[in-house]
Amino acid sequence: MKNGTAKVAHVLRQETGGRIPVTILTGFLGAGKTTMLNRLVTRPDMAGVAVFINELGDIGIDHHLVERIDDALVILDSGCLCCTVQGDLIAALMRLHQQMARREIAPVQRVVIETTGLADPSPVVRALMEDRQVSARFRCDGVLTVVDATRIRDQLARHREAMAQISMADRLLLSKCDQAGRVEQDAVIRTLNELNPTAAHVMLDHGACDPKDLFSGGLYAEEDAPLSLDDWLGPALSITGNGQIGGSHSAPLGGDQGHIGLHSGQVRSFVVSFEKAPGWRGLAVGLGEILSDYAGKLLRVKGLVALPGLDVPMALQCVEDVAYAPVKLNAWPRTGPLADGVGRLVFIGEGLTQEDERIIRERLAQLPGDREALRRSAATPGLPTRNWLLERAPFTPHESLTSEAFLIQPRFLREAGHNG
Repeated sequence: MKNGTAKVAHVLRQETGGRIPVTILTGFLGAGKTTMLNRLVTRPDMAGVAVFINELGDIGIDHHLVERIDDALVILDSGCLCCTVQGDLIAALMRLHQQMARREIAPVQRVVIETTGLADPSPVVRALMEDRQVSARFRCDGVLTVVDATRIRDQLARHREAMAQISMADRLLLSKCDQAGRVEQDAVIRTLNELNPTAAHVMLDHGACDPKDLFSGGLYAEEDAPLSLDDWLGPALSITGNGQIGGSHSAPLGGDQGHIGLHSGQVRSFVVSFEKAPGWRGLAVGLGEILSDYAGKLLRVKGLVALPGLDVPMALQCVEDVAYAPVKLNAWPRTGPLADGVGRLVFIGEGLTQEDERIIRERLAQLPGDREALRRSAATPGLPTRNWLLERAPFTPHESLTSEAFLIQPRFLREAGHNG
């Protein structure tokens, strides 16, 4: 038990001055979010975690209440904080930060935000990414989606929100598995893998689970500990050419294989691999234009890329038309599909056709050079990946301007980099 507590403490530990990780908890109506939260907030290893919920009455806290800070915030005997959020999430996060700064409450190590059962989680992700005051103090650690194993397939057929919640998840929490037979469980898992082949699965035991299985599963877990790429990308990197989850690599860039989809064809997933490292500015602008052009269709893009002049990979993630800030990892994996150092991006979209996939692959195979990318970015103020161009990355070397001793940058590139 002591070792388990130490592991949780390691997961929850945050360096002084670091951004506070925020986990978004979603799931369709009746999936079991409240049951899970009721079990979670009573755990002593949840001390220092603030849980934002819609109504305090939804959580069984009456006999756990220790102190009421204000009308919205109470501290439980576990040390976990519960806060009602009605309306402005950004204001609630900033109020929490101010309460810590004034030492009205102890430092918070993590925030969990529960969305309503009919909510699309992307606006919460957008708020964490795009509001400057919030993003300077908080970081999106990941999206958790609770899935009712007995009802999810029927919900998916009727409600787009259920599909969006699953497609955007970093981890899928399966509830009520004891009420679903083995055949139904297998069918549910196949459906979840079709909707989101990148998400890890966590089985809930009557709503209970270990916090270490929930947190630090997103892209910015790298700020706490090295990112587990096997967990973050899941089985998506072993999609075979016939569209099944298996052991072979994804289809190469420009190919027409590697996709999987539901029988309805509503959700389509495919993997794009880069046999040659793309230029950073060309990739940033090219992918940003794809996100804009396919807004409303692309649900998620995530993966690793190799860049010219860098020995380490860059981890990328986009939710709808929001591009997360890229993360430069320490090294490529030594084992698994990514050990070959080939960059791969997983695309998950709603309503994407085979022709859409072909066009996306073709555009990624014909990315602009640095000069053209900078020109196009200047002409597109609302480019979703504009923040990527602020990353320090080498300009793409030109074969005629390299030698064993020097890398010579043309004047227009030096000036563009200096001004940018």
